[in-house]
Amino acid sequence: MTAVDDRPAAEIGNARARREDKHLVTGRTTWTDNKTATGLLHLAFVRSPMAHAKITGISVDEAKGMPGVVDIITGKDVAEVQGDVPCAWPVTPDMVNPGAPPMAVNQVNHVGEAVAVVVARTKAQAVDAAELVAVDYDPLPAVLDMEQAVQDGADLVHPNTSSNKSYTWVFDSAEAGTGESTAKAQESAEVTVKRRFIQQRLMPAFMEPRSVVVEPTDGGVTVTSATQVPHILRLMLAMTLGIPEHKVRVIAPDVGGGFGGKLPVTPEEMTAAVVAMRIGKPVKFTETRSESLMVAHHGRDQIQDVTITATKDGKVTGLEIELHADMGAYLRLVGPGVPILGAFMFPAIYKIPAYKFTCHGVFTTKTPTDAYRGAGRPEATYAIERIMDELAVELGMDPMELRQKNWIKHEEFPFTTVCGLTYDTGNYEAATDRALQLFGWEDMKAERDKRRAEKSTKQLGLGISTFTEMCGLAPSRVLGSLDYGAGGWEYGSIRMLPTGKVEVITGTSPHGQGLETAFAQIVSDQLGVPYDDIEVLHGDTASSHKGLDTYGSRSLSVGGIAIVKAADKVKEKAKKIASHLLEASADDLEFDGGQFKVKGTDKGLSIQEIALAVFAGHDYPEGVELGLDSDATYDPENFSYPHGTHLAAVEIDTETGDARLVKYACVDDVGNLVNPLIVEGQVHGGLAQGIAQALYEEAIFDDDGNLTTGTFVDYTLPSAADLPSFLTDQTITAATSNPLGVKGVGEAGCIASTPAVMNAVVDALRQYGVNDLRMPATPERVWRAIHGDGHTKTAAEETTAHTDGTAE
Repeated sequence: MTAVDDRPAAEIGNARARREDKHLVTGRTTWTDNKTATGLLHLAFVRSPMAHAKITGISVDEAKGMPGVVDIITGKDVAEVQGDVPCAWPVTPDMVNPGAPPMAVNQVNHVGEAVAVVVARTKAQAVDAAELVAVDYDPLPAVLDMEQAVQDGADLVHPNTSSNKSYTWVFDSAEAGTGESTAKAQESAEVTVKRRFIQQRLMPAFMEPRSVVVEPTDGGVTVTSATQVPHILRLMLAMTLGIPEHKVRVIAPDVGGGFGGKLPVTPEEMTAAVVAMRIGKPVKFTETRSESLMVAHHGRDQIQDVTITATKDGKVTGLEIELHADMGAYLRLVGPGVPILGAFMFPAIYKIPAYKFTCHGVFTTKTPTDAYRGAGRPEATYAIERIMDELAVELGMDPMELRQKNWIKHEEFPFTTVCGLTYDTGNYEAATDRALQLFGWEDMKAERDKRRAEKSTKQLGLGISTFTEMCGLAPSRVLGSLDYGAGGWEYGSIRMLPTGKVEVITGTSPHGQGLETAFAQIVSDQLGVPYDDIEVLHGDTASSHKGLDTYGSRSLSVGGIAIVKAADKVKEKAKKIASHLLEASADDLEFDGGQFKVKGTDKGLSIQEIALAVFAGHDYPEGVELGLDSDATYDPENFSYPHGTHLAAVEIDTETGDARLVKYACVDDVGNLVNPLIVEGQVHGGLAQGIAQALYEEAIFDDDGNLTTGTFVDYTLPSAADLPSFLTDQTITAATSNPLGVKGVGEAGCIASTPAVMNAVVDALRQYGVNDLRMPATPERVWRAIHGDGHTKTAAEETTAHTDGTAE
């Protein structure tokens, strides 16, 4: 048993190409819509064309006579068994949840709400028949403006409520004992700045539309769905539809993006399950792109009233936030909690002594909202980074100098914020210094000033965003204190096969993150097994029996650590077997590069040799369980806190109003890097989405509650041609909250980029008397801000005057 030093090279830190990509780019994918089953039937939903109306009658006779139609089921037909679409986050004890039937029974509350479903032998037959279902509606007033919706006497969205307010959630640092009083800060303030910022409504716009196939089984169902949350979906279907949980299997195959948009349990998933069990046949539903944009949940949609106080020399003394958050027509899975997550991030990287946050969750007759990439934290970062720029202008201070004056210094970590969070590590100075260098800040300032002096028609604006975020949605006790309906732990398992190969099972459910690659790299280093000998399994509740899935940048910092813990158990078990086979005390063994060696000798065994010995079972110590397979559940004690500095240069064409991003540099600190290439890809993707909010995207409803941006012609996503090449780099301060020292990265770019770009836009427009502009900074809005239209409206004035977001 002489040890041979053939250990694999270190994998953590290796910029491997993603192993997932080969089958994706060669057309060997297994999307839900690819799935077939014997006797498969197809569903098409009959959807409301009205935002708010009573259902007075549904006629299905003509549609039932169409070729291929098997059944037509209305909401009333299944009212007693369809349950309610679940909301797992009752943020206050008195939160109003009026219920959310998967198909409307008596009343519709947003355009696109399902009132019936057609079951047919082909998709085309189902769609044709759905067009012949006649529904009679008695119109009700559309409820679109959040502030008007909560006024006395406002038309009610739901007849079983007394108000359109779902909840009011308050955090006050003085009452919590984590800080001082904002009222006192405002009374004694030398400088006070107030602004109203608008977070426009956005659409996740994932690449693969949502799709679900439900196959009835003996007393249960097998559900294949384009979902981010197979384990949560399994639990919620069991709880809401009364199916025994052990009879529910959920499979998430290849999933083409999510960005939070495939996080909730959907009405279509629940209806498909009800229909499959009702008729005893497998059924499939795949939405069209128009359906996706209209009824898949939306994101953001907040009114932010921000008050910041400071001394004349720029020391921030207090911050008060009042939000109105649009829930849409119904409460979705975590929708009420999204702005609450943001509550803890408004103070950001700053030492703010007094803080108060108030959020009003409001019902309207619009598509429901829920988590969208960043989920509350982009909204918070936008508000604080915009108001810091406004404060700097008021003080006549350089905006970077103001930030440096107020941020947490690297030597002050760990630091407990005014919200009560403890940031474990960070170095804002290092990230900022590197970003300024990468961007060429001083040269860009000189160019900006030169264009202003020359009165160029191509003006330049520079923007800053210095951010942090809380991610790795956990720990469970903290989520419990916020009344979240689940925990934040994660599960991982490792199976050692007799031939030395390894199967890794994770409770996370990747849909583009590269986790198969990253988790294989982690296990390779932990066990000393070659990377190519490791398979990562996920997304099927039959093989991965428990987990809390993927969202909130939690997969690596929570799910990855569960796998590390499982690997530790494998090594502990293997050490006992190795001790016996090598006839050496366990204390005399050391494990390195996949080998157990007797200290001071050349005797040793690889963990793969031990796996074969365990399989044979011929020689093992008494009292030791024969097996190396191990699992672990990890519940972190703290969030992870990535941070960074993002800098943007936007060129404004004063003649056309075109605002174009011409330079962007960012330096992010996401802790230790498992795979730098994946990190870079995540940053790039996040940047594109955050920049899109600033310059391109907005979901708009007309005065009747109709979505007017229901195609990609009207809802403008950026292409690569609309974005510059990004200048990126990293600094590294390892997290102390987990053994790998990792932090989240999936949402960083999306969180930081929006305020950086908008600060640049406003910087270019200040010379024209503009101190804010509503997002997105479209050419029309920018042109009107420069040239005026009677007078130039601020974002706040736009919000007061208009509910549809179209007029300036």
